[in-house]
Amino acid sequence: MATDNPPANDGTTTGGAPAGLRRHRSFDRLFRPGALTFGFILPLEAYAETDMPTMSDHAEMARMADQAGFAALWLRDVPLRDPGFGDTGQIFDPFVYAGWLAGQTQRIAIGTAGIVLPLRDPLIVAKQASTVDQLAGGRLILGLSTGDRPVEYPAFGLEFANRAERFRDAVDIVRTTTRDAFPRHVSDHYGRLDGSLDLVPKPAAERLPLVAVGRCGQTMEWLAANLDGWLWHQSDFRGLADITREWRDAVGPDRYKPYGYGHWLDLLEDPDAPLQVGRGVRTGRKALIDLWKRQRDEGVSHIAINLRISQRPARQVLDELGEHVLPVFPAADTTSPAHDRRPRLPVA
Repeated sequence: MATDNPPANDGTTTGGAPAGLRRHRSFDRLFRPGALTFGFILPLEAYAETDMPTMSDHAEMARMADQAGFAALWLRDVPLRDPGFGDTGQIFDPFVYAGWLAGQTQRIAIGTAGIVLPLRDPLIVAKQASTVDQLAGGRLILGLSTGDRPVEYPAFGLEFANRAERFRDAVDIVRTTTRDAFPRHVSDHYGRLDGSLDLVPKPAAERLPLVAVGRCGQTMEWLAANLDGWLWHQSDFRGLADITREWRDAVGPDRYKPYGYGHWLDLLEDPDAPLQVGRGVRTGRKALIDLWKRQRDEGVSHIAINLRISQRPARQVLDELGEHVLPVFPAADTTSPAHDRRPRLPVA
């Protein structure tokens, strides 16, 4: 693979967002050094006993999360139902659904967690993502992954074994075409751009935030150099400080790129219920607040909450978190006039 464009390791020493993202409405609100924000992995409902959520009241639930002040809604990319895997996510295609959610909400970031990039043409991903970002007023966070379901690859006629290599190639194409006018790019696995064609629209800000979801078959150093942040799964919390330290070392001194993770949450009615950590977190809110305070101090910037295993209705959990937990973790509000929401469209 060859490109005329420089690497994307453009972290900043002067604020939350890396260079080129300082005017991105959602990135700067979602990720701030020393702060911890919270979002939800959709759907906003409990469905532990089945692989198919009902998606009932999903528009109302998204608006509730937005109005309560949560930072993000995260959409998974599950193109095909695999009963053996046991989870279809939010069912709807993430880009179509993200565009629809943009019309249902006002402030909350809309993220993908993550687009299975080796299964998709990166030029089309760039077009879809930039379009959604424009329609959402600069609220899209493009999370990218290689997926965790090998059975999907033969259905698309693609190799599972070389997905990590194609991921690197595709990330370069998405970054280049959403950032540069009439780019030049030569790809090992995809097409060729000779500078005579341009991708429109461009994102609403200077460029689109690209976040790794999972390891994507890459080294931590590659992720830190080529993407704007990293979202991983729940790991052993006893080693979380070591993971965030390793990530900061990979990013480099005096730079900030966020680390976050996603996990299942069963918030119990008893606020004093002790913390139980297994495949997910089961706890009352007081122990949860203590856990999240510690993780904020260890360098976690964002937590994506999945309510699939919840024993309580999602509405109750959302209300309790919004009333009792969010106020403990204030984050910067970047919806001031300085964060221009107007589309940045090409001039004829």
